[in-house]
Amino acid sequence: MQEGAPKRIQCTYLIIGSGLAGLTAALEAAKHGKVIVITKKTADECNTKYAQGGIACVVDKDDTFDAHIADTIAAGAGLCHPDAVRDIVTGGPARIRELENMGLKFTKVGEIRPSVSPDLADQLDLGREGGHSARRVLHAGDITGNQVSDVLIKRCRENKNITILEHHMAVDLISTRHIEWQGENRCLGAYVMDTRTHEIMTFLSRFTFLATGGAGKVYLCTCNPDVACGDGIAMAYRASAEISNMEFYQFHPTILFHPQAKSFLISEAVRGEGAVLKVKRRGEYVEFMQDIHPLKSLAPRDIVARAIDDELKRSGEECAFLDIRHHSEEFLKKRFPNIFAQCYKFGINMAKDLIPVIPAAHYCCGGVRTDTNGVTSVKGLYAIGEVGCTGLHGANRLASNSLLEAMVVGYNAVVHSRTVVQNAPGISPDSIPDWSHGDAVNSDEQVVISHNWDEIRRFMWDYVGIVRTNKRLERAKNRIKMIRKEIEKYYWNFIITPDLVELRNLASVAEMIIDSATARRESRGLHYNLDYPWAAPGTQGKDTVLRQPQKSTIWFE
Repeated sequence: MQEGAPKRIQCTYLIIGSGLAGLTAALEAAKHGKVIVITKKTADECNTKYAQGGIACVVDKDDTFDAHIADTIAAGAGLCHPDAVRDIVTGGPARIRELENMGLKFTKVGEIRPSVSPDLADQLDLGREGGHSARRVLHAGDITGNQVSDVLIKRCRENKNITILEHHMAVDLISTRHIEWQGENRCLGAYVMDTRTHEIMTFLSRFTFLATGGAGKVYLCTCNPDVACGDGIAMAYRASAEISNMEFYQFHPTILFHPQAKSFLISEAVRGEGAVLKVKRRGEYVEFMQDIHPLKSLAPRDIVARAIDDELKRSGEECAFLDIRHHSEEFLKKRFPNIFAQCYKFGINMAKDLIPVIPAAHYCCGGVRTDTNGVTSVKGLYAIGEVGCTGLHGANRLASNSLLEAMVVGYNAVVHSRTVVQNAPGISPDSIPDWSHGDAVNSDEQVVISHNWDEIRRFMWDYVGIVRTNKRLERAKNRIKMIRKEIEKYYWNFIITPDLVELRNLASVAEMIIDSATARRESRGLHYNLDYPWAAPGTQGKDTVLRQPQKSTIWFE
């Protein structure tokens, strides 16, 4: 924001987040009004950028929607919403064509398998990942998300109706609770901070879209970028939106284990090309997934992550290994150019060496409760992409369904918004207050932020990670209650900073995960509790739901 710019900004669509969901929505919304996209860092710094595998979508004549739907529901462990799964799966091909029309080039068979016949060379190279019964994952090399992000950012920057404000973060949503209003709960925009100047401005919008991604930074080990602090979920919760299924946090089984590699993901597509998981037992590297699941190393992620976690805890070894040495170096360099280069940088030749891996927090299957149009329980507020919980993923996300959901729901949300006749009738913009620091002063105790940040991530990893118990959850709850009190006191006493905003949101999301996990007295999908090792009868299809009216409530529905 330039110096001297107005502190109150109005637009038709305010989109918070610049990943695939947010930018898909921005391009569609730009046909109907002024769009402002705000993003905490640069426009490309989001979870989308780091999505290596690709987009799961039925584009092959030998594949079917019904097969993709069945695979999704099987992976979701009884909690997928079948209508939502069908809507999103069948909505995929149109969005894929749109991406291609914008300039995205998916990898063709001939680019990585030059010896194939000419009639096959020009066909899309489809990958297979865990839980899929067929090859249906479209990819652009092994940096699909990065390529998608580049194309969409370019198109958005070319559009005169779209303004992208980098280094701007939402502090809180503005809703009718901020004014004297007796009608239904509505979102009116957001208070937004310029992270370089710490100035907080009032953004008023007819429609507000949360596209803030996930919350991987709530855990000590994650492959998410530093921006993934659960901001959208926490802000929606404070605005009394319904939040669902936060106990289901997906841990990706294969993050590169190396002291100099920061959270580098080894795509599931590597296993899709035949890589086998191994562990070290009595000095030998042996396969182990064949005793756990019929799909062996290509089992759904919750099963693979738990299996690795169990092996490492029993053996005391630091990591597991991926073995893809049956492929040539030439093939691996073409199929996985980025992964091969990164591994090689750390002294690992995929064609000759085992790849050391560990599980890490990857994807939030819960979030702000929505339908497949991104509609939340707060009028005027939409949640799209990972921040939303549509019912597609259930208790465990099927690999590469995330980008599919982001682009379909991002598009659907704008289409739905065109059916809304009025927004917030009778509410004058003049009645909405600007941000006030009140009596807050600058802090001289920044150590509070760094200490609490580290403590939350550590106890969430130890107590609310891949395997849980009632005692671990109780310990985590006791700690988060105390920390949240400290944070809230600090928040209101001192002038806020970007780090404090993120810490507050992180703590809020941590407590939601703990509360939801405590409420679910069974093991299902990504939620595994040693005190309730089996799925409870009669709970299939029931989601946990949280809402904060005056105080937090939780129920099953």
